[in-house]
Amino acid sequence: MQGSCRLDRELLDARALCGHLVGVGSVHAFLAEHRSRLFPDGLFADLFGSRRGRPSVPGEVVAVVMVLQALEGLSDRQACRRLATDIAWKAAAGLALTDEAFHHTVLTLWRNRLRASGDPDRVFRVVSELIAECGAVAKSHRRVLDSTVLDDAVARQDTVTMLVNQIRRVRKLHGGLADVWVRERNLDTGGAVVDWGDPGDVERLVSELVDDALELIGTAEDLELDDAQGDAVALLALVAGQDVEPGDGPGRWRIARRTAPGRVISVVDPESRHVHKSRSVYRDGYKAHIAAEPDTGLITAVDLTAGDVGDARAAPGLIADEAAGTEVYGDSAYGTGDLRAHLAEREMTAVIKPPPIQTAVDGGYSIDDFDIDIDAGTVTCPEGITVTISPTDTARFGRRCRTCPVRARCTTAKDGRTIKIHPHHQLLKAARKLARTDCFDHDYRRRRPMAERSIAWLVRNNRRCPYRGIHKNRQWLTTRAAAVNLKRLTNLGLTHNGRHWAIN
Repeated sequence: MQGSCRLDRELLDARALCGHLVGVGSVHAFLAEHRSRLFPDGLFADLFGSRRGRPSVPGEVVAVVMVLQALEGLSDRQACRRLATDIAWKAAAGLALTDEAFHHTVLTLWRNRLRASGDPDRVFRVVSELIAECGAVAKSHRRVLDSTVLDDAVARQDTVTMLVNQIRRVRKLHGGLADVWVRERNLDTGGAVVDWGDPGDVERLVSELVDDALELIGTAEDLELDDAQGDAVALLALVAGQDVEPGDGPGRWRIARRTAPGRVISVVDPESRHVHKSRSVYRDGYKAHIAAEPDTGLITAVDLTAGDVGDARAAPGLIADEAAGTEVYGDSAYGTGDLRAHLAEREMTAVIKPPPIQTAVDGGYSIDDFDIDIDAGTVTCPEGITVTISPTDTARFGRRCRTCPVRARCTTAKDGRTIKIHPHHQLLKAARKLARTDCFDHDYRRRRPMAERSIAWLVRNNRRCPYRGIHKNRQWLTTRAAAVNLKRLTNLGLTHNGRHWAIN
């Protein structure tokens, strides 16, 4: 059943005796004074539907610990240790100096119940409602978008390791698969016997593992599997196919000389992905996406996705609750035509840096040098030659380029210049034109950098995800964002006058 805090203070109440030792204006001092108002008992009542049994740890105490844990980047054990020994934590949670901390598994229980509830991000929601009530962002109709890479909690695995581990797991989960004959020598815990310097021997090992995996997958088709078993077999099928290609002969497989899109990098955390920072530099993990108010840096929305999800793809969810007329700021990663069309449809203003234009010839003509008339269905080149746009949104100049005096500035293609018309060409062209104005440059440089500051606050000492899987790490990230917002609000002078919240 739901537990509750006693309203009367104990003789050795930490705040009453040592409140002067808690930093003035700190999150700890704020929570010590306002935790019951911020996290009332009813906020978590749905997590404990039964009124029977031993009362849980009071909701406001657990909420305070979760916020401080996320703020300081601590594990469950470390957080409970701090609650037992740190005066500021005891004061924030309303404990007495002699009170012991609850067991660290309580935090796991509460996270699991929150994640299974209809409102898993309620801590972030409560702080967001606090932001709205105090008016910190009430007069602002601007949002800046940004993202950052968060490292995953597991090590990247190579193809052989993933195949070996997943074959073991599949055979362990179902007795019918455990009886399937496989080459046990390749599954030995000491590692398969292979000469890694011999490409032929490596191909032999890969072929044997893939054949064993296919045999298990084929057998599984005739068995009744539960969800966990079915997911394990599906993951084995994915791992067996994403990194290999047919070798030189029947039944031979080898490591493919490519990287499959959306490649699984570990069977321990199959939702983690490669995150490319550039063409040659990448990391493994997830992406944290935020929307922030540019004057205060307060995070208004947050999300976590696999590392290979593009920024523009995640953006609509970050501004879903914003009103028409909102100005949305972002770097060139958000400059896609689809996102601009989405913003235009919602009557929002895009102050987004457009991606650089690619030219067929260095220093040559770009698509903006061509007169594209969508209504007339024509494209006119800089030399005044006009062609018709095809049903596939393509304009081909073909033989007309052969005698063109400026061909060298336009194309190196043997068949002449070809223009592919983007579905949102007009929006993209208008964005490039706007980006060249002083007004755009002034607004962008003034407000866009705050996103970098909000990201820095969010990932300070928290660059690595603590859990496996998107859902667990998203819950952690929203709690972290709530804690960062709470700290920012205290720095801005958040107070309560007995009737409502306000910023001094």
